[in-house]
Amino acid sequence: MNHIYQSGFGNEFATEAIAGALPVGRNSPQRVAHGLYAEQLSGTAFTAPRHANRRSWLYRIRPAAVHGAFAPFEQAAFHNDFGSGPATPERLRWSPQPLPSVPTDFVDGLFTMAGNGSPAAQTGVGIHLYAANRSMQGRYFYDADGELLIVPQQGRLRLATELGIVEIEPQEVAVIPRGVRFRVELPDGGARGYMCENFGALLKLPDLGPIGSNGLANPRDFLTPVAAHEDREGDFELVAKFQGHLWRAAIGHSPLDVVAWHGNYAPYKYDLRRHNTIGSISYDHPDPSIFLVLHSPSDTPGTSNLDFVIFPPRWLVAEDTFRPPWFHRNVASEFMGLIHGEYDAKAGGFVPGGASLHNCMTGHGPDAATFDKASAADANKPDHIVDTMAFMFETRAAIRPTRQALESPQLQADYWRCWQGLRKQFKIPV
Repeated sequence: MNHIYQSGFGNEFATEAIAGALPVGRNSPQRVAHGLYAEQLSGTAFTAPRHANRRSWLYRIRPAAVHGAFAPFEQAAFHNDFGSGPATPERLRWSPQPLPSVPTDFVDGLFTMAGNGSPAAQTGVGIHLYAANRSMQGRYFYDADGELLIVPQQGRLRLATELGIVEIEPQEVAVIPRGVRFRVELPDGGARGYMCENFGALLKLPDLGPIGSNGLANPRDFLTPVAAHEDREGDFELVAKFQGHLWRAAIGHSPLDVVAWHGNYAPYKYDLRRHNTIGSISYDHPDPSIFLVLHSPSDTPGTSNLDFVIFPPRWLVAEDTFRPPWFHRNVASEFMGLIHGEYDAKAGGFVPGGASLHNCMTGHGPDAATFDKASAADANKPDHIVDTMAFMFETRAAIRPTRQALESPQLQADYWRCWQGLRKQFKIPV
C-alpha cells in the first residue's frame, strides 16, 4: 500500500483521514466533529519560544488516558543501565547481531549497547541494536524518556504510529517523537538495525553557517505522514518506557486511533541518499561535521548532546591530501555503524550491521592497510567512493558500553591489532 507524506522539516501540518474531522478556527471546540476527543501532545514546554515550540493537536476516537493500570515489564536486554564502575578507554568493535532463532518482535529484539546521561537528567543518549523476525502483534509501544532515531540496516520497517504510517528501508531513517505510540511491522519477515534514544533537546537540522542557504540535508526531503487511524477493539498491550524501565498496561482498543491532527510534533523520515554532501575541492580532509544530518543541541554553544553524521557515496578530489579520515583524538565520543557496503577508513572487520566505539581522547583512525593504500594513491586523480553508507552517533559525553555489550560474543577481542602494522617511518635528514 502506498502512503502519502507531507514534506518539510518541522512544518505546521494539518491532515484528516475523514473529511470535517479537523476543527476550523479553534483547537478544542466544545464538541469535536464525529464524536472525537481533542487532545494536545506537547514535545516542548508550553512556554518554549515560538520557533522552538513543538506540539500537535490530535482528534481521536478515545483519549490516550483510556487504558489499564501499569505494571513492571521485564525485557532484560533493553534498558538505560550504562554502569557506574570504570569505563574503559579501549577501542571497541562488534560484529553484527544475528537474527533471532525464535519469534521476536521489535520490542523484544532491542539490545542496549551503550549510552550516557539519563532520562531523569534530560541529557545524554541510549544506543541500542534491534534484531527481530516478527511483527508486533496486539502490542503497542511508546518511549517517555526520549525521541527515537531508528536506522535500519537489514529489512524494511512499517511504523504504524498515532499520527500515520511511516515506511522505511535501509539507507532511510525515521524519528519517532517522545511519547508517540506505535507498532512495528516487518514486511520482509526479518529486520536488523540501530536505534538511538535521545534524552536531550529535540533533534533539529544544523545551521549551515558559511556553507550558505543550501546543502547537507534539505528540509523538503523530510517526510511526515498523513492521518491514518485504526478503529480496532480487543485484548491488547501497551508497553511504556519511563525513567529507564519498561511498564505495561492492558488496553482494549488500538491507541493508533487519531483521525485527524495538526501541528509540528510528529514522526518523520529521511532518505540518507538525498544528503547533499559537502567536501574540499582544493586540499585537506575536512572535519566530519560537514556530514551532519541532525543534531540535538546542548546548553553549550557549538556542542551537541547528539550529532547524527553519515558517510555516504561521494567524490574525493583534494590534491596532495591523505583522503581517508585522518588519525585523531577527539573531545567527543563516537559510536559508528555501517548500513551498507564498505567504510573507507577500514580495510576489513567492520561490516554492515557491525558497530564500533571510540571514546573521548582515545586515538583512532584508518587501519594500517588503509593508510598504506591511501599514502600510495595518485592524489592527482579523483577518487569516487561508491556503494557505501556508514553513520556515527557522536556525543559530548563519554559513551559507556553496557555489561552485556562487553560480554557479547560479537565483541571483537583483537580490534586493537588493526593499527599495529603502522610502522615507524621517521628518518633524520642527512
